Amino acid sequence: MTSMAENLRTVVVADRRHEAEGVISLTLRDVDGADLPAWQPGAHLDLLLAEELERQYSLCGDPADRASWRIAVLREPEGRGGSAHVHDRLPVGSTLRVRGPRNNFPLGQAERYLFVAGGIGVTPILPMLGAAQAAGAQWSLLYGGRRRASMAFADELAARHGDRVLLRPQDETGLLDLAGYLGAPRPGTAVYCCGPGPLLDAVADYCAARGWPQPAMERFQPKPRSADADAENRPFELVLARSGLTLTVPPDTSVLDTVRAAGVEVLYSCTEGTCGTCETDVLDGDPDHRDSLLTAAERAAGETMMICVSRCRGERLVLDL
Repeated sequence: MTSMAENLRTVVVADRRHEAEGVISLTLRDVDGADLPAWQPGAHLDLLLAEELERQYSLCGDPADRASWRIAVLREPEGRGGSAHVHDRLPVGSTLRVRGPRNNFPLGQAERYLFVAGGIGVTPILPMLGAAQAAGAQWSLLYGGRRRASMAFADELAARHGDRVLLRPQDETGLLDLAGYLGAPRPGTAVYCCGPGPLLDAVADYCAARGWPQPAMERFQPKPRSADADAENRPFELVLARSGLTLTVPPDTSVLDTVRAAGVEVLYSCTEGTCGTCETDVLDGDPDHRDSLLTAAERAAGETMMICVSRCRGERLVLDL
């Protein structure tokens, strides 16, 4: 069984910078000065901020730098407290526990990349640009935000990459011109996108309509569900193969909460189906996938599920727990 302490370490905030309106970056180092685990573009960290307060933030520094990690955090006034905690309670010199890195948004091989970023969604894209350039691939980035002052790392991107980066503040240029940027599908070209839900939906819809392969995406917020989605919930039998337990998941309780109530230790974080921490192997049964992470092929295969939000389409589900 996976330990709740897996990949946990204590880090210290070594540097803190203002990157844009409402955005700060933190440079994190191992509290004992040891090298940090290696990571690849697209990876994120789980920050254990307080009891029952754990959040995920993309690594946006240099993967070759084993001495430090960099994250950037947008203060979200209407959020659930994670960004406020980072902004208000993590000065330089403070320590915190982190888990990871983990990567649900890896950069695959391609001859050319079309990157699209919206707002703080630029963070996982930053190291991808360096990796694409090092691989000798062609690439460009379309980066939008509400206004120029709110677009983190805009100056850094312009200075380092020049006209490969198209900065498009909405108050100056309007909504992103996806049709003009993406155009028609081209062989060897991959689309990567991160940002707010409406942007991701627009990119996905455009690519589907024009015959592009499915774009690679990372969501910071869960996909919207219909207002009566919870009315579809039915109780089902849940078998935990390794624990030897058979439980009942009520209509108003998640698989995750049912498992935890039975005393079974399991990793989890966002409880929204976006981070992948609670991904669990399915041994039998038909999962009702409600996450915002798995691809269509992964959902069809039904080999894993995010137990914080997903349920069962049938009467019985067997998990490797």
